[in-house]
Amino acid sequence: MSQTTLTTHSPDWPCQVKRPGSHDWERTATRWLHDLVPARYAGYATLTRSPVLLARHAQLQVQHEMRAVRVALETSRAELPGLGVAEAVIETSIRMYAGELRQLARLARAVRLVGDALAHGAARAR
Repeated sequence: MSQTTLTTHSPDWPCQVKRPGSHDWERTATRWLHDLVPARYAGYATLTRSPVLLARHAQLQVQHEMRAVRVALETSRAELPGLGVAEAVIETSIRMYAGELRQLARLARAVRLVGDALAHGAARAR
């Protein structure tokens, strides 16, 4: 079974991106990936012209977000009381960070799938 076949049947495939092989799917993938990187990167033609590079950068961006959320989650109980944050707010923030970490993990899987499909298409085009 090819990577593209595996990708199209995954529940982690983002609904905003058309299935690989369908008309204009790469444009929808690129648009979705652009939404995941900071807006200032929109001006870099290198990322715009290379969807595989854009996917790699989006994957790195999501990984860094996950690290930041993990640090926030792991340090909340130790650091927030010293900042005068109420216990109830600390507990709420911990739940928020845990939920965000789960969402980012799903997003990371989706970015990986889209990137793999783009790379597979680029490899076939060579």
